[in-house]
Amino acid sequence: MTRLSVEMLAADPVEPITSAGHAQLGIAVLAGIAVIVLLITQFKLHAFLSLTIGSLALGAFAGAPLDKAIASFTTGLGTTVAGVGVLIALGAILGKMLADSGGADQIVDTILARAGGRSMPWAMVLIASVIGLPLFFEVGVVLLIPVVLMVAKRGNYSLMRIGIPALAGLSVMHGLVPPHPGPLVAIDAVKADLGVTLALGVLVAIPTVIIAGPLFSRYAARWVDVPAPDKMIPQRASEDLEKRPGFGATLITIMLPVILMLSKALVDIVIDDPENTTQRVFDVIGSPLIALLASVLLGIFTLLRPAGFGKDRLSGLVEKGLAPIAGILLIVGAGGGFKQTLIDTGVGAMILDISKDWSIPALLLAWLIAVAIRLATGSATVATVSAAGLVAPLAADMSTTHAALLVLAIGAGSLFFSHVNDAGFWLVKEYFGLNVGQTIKTWSVMETIISVVAGGIVLLLSLII
Repeated sequence: MTRLSVEMLAADPVEPITSAGHAQLGIAVLAGIAVIVLLITQFKLHAFLSLTIGSLALGAFAGAPLDKAIASFTTGLGTTVAGVGVLIALGAILGKMLADSGGADQIVDTILARAGGRSMPWAMVLIASVIGLPLFFEVGVVLLIPVVLMVAKRGNYSLMRIGIPALAGLSVMHGLVPPHPGPLVAIDAVKADLGVTLALGVLVAIPTVIIAGPLFSRYAARWVDVPAPDKMIPQRASEDLEKRPGFGATLITIMLPVILMLSKALVDIVIDDPENTTQRVFDVIGSPLIALLASVLLGIFTLLRPAGFGKDRLSGLVEKGLAPIAGILLIVGAGGGFKQTLIDTGVGAMILDISKDWSIPALLLAWLIAVAIRLATGSATVATVSAAGLVAPLAADMSTTHAALLVLAIGAGSLFFSHVNDAGFWLVKEYFGLNVGQTIKTWSVMETIISVVAGGIVLLLSLII
């Protein structure tokens, strides 16, 4: 689920690096994906190498010059790492600070004391939905996953029973609710009303996240019964700590990025003037990089100092926090490289071209186009923007509510079945310590449930309002 920035979305589309026909491109896509799956599952090759080889194989099968295929892969890898690499690193540092200071213990102990048993999945989906409202998916993951892993480990819960509701909350917010970039761009493309879309988006999101989160997690926990991976769980703070940060200070530190990003989104909506000084200030402090960096810096005073940590321990803590994420960064980056190779070979354009002749209702057409592009490129945002551009003329005669539903249909379709060409697939796989098959049974199925349920609710609402 690679998330692209608004600036990237505004860029001109890339010319295909091959003039292959639709049949050849379709075969190339299937072949590229097959190579990746085969190398990982049968030859046990590292996912980074498998994605690299699969990307080159895709380019070769599509008839693209090898140098152009390499350039596409490296461009996608660089863009993905540039977009999420620093965020993952800052999140890892913050997670290490939370763990070593005892702040994470304070959060987990408080959650376990207040919500237990059957209510825990519902507590996790609520927390994830609130946090996920203003956050990019990757930022939400790096903030929430350490808590998910510790709650599952220390509360003796199934990892999927706790993890799936958290992931569902983040994903639903990303695909359906502004101010995420995908819905915002779709709103602009079809000239929908932001307020109406936001209200209907929340209405669709609530039942969707319940079904795909706490309810589906019961089955996911039976299908994939795995413990939380020890290498990704911050260890419990040393028992010889004389004191640890308070719950309030720890919560403020974790929520600071959420507050800053939400403030930016609200200012953008209220002012809507790129030249306005206030908006420009909030654009800076509300950017994911600055928001997470501010949280890390605040953590020095709210987490480390109360725990008695001196300056000499900070450098070592940062190094230890970064070590476990090296492999994740490479895998996520390679997933972005494969996605870019798909786009540059003309697969997205092929899907759009084929879909022009489909004679079906506008909302269903929008959902199907977004599904097709999502499956082909792995990017929810690319699927949203492409589908919105294609069906935008259909919104000209629509009512305000139906134009908003058109945006939501596109957003729902863009979340369909995340698989090996999606950087988010690998992010979830590595954080949860799953293999490819287990990730498909849990994460991929969850994404499909979100897409189908939300799409169905949108179609039902179109008959009522």
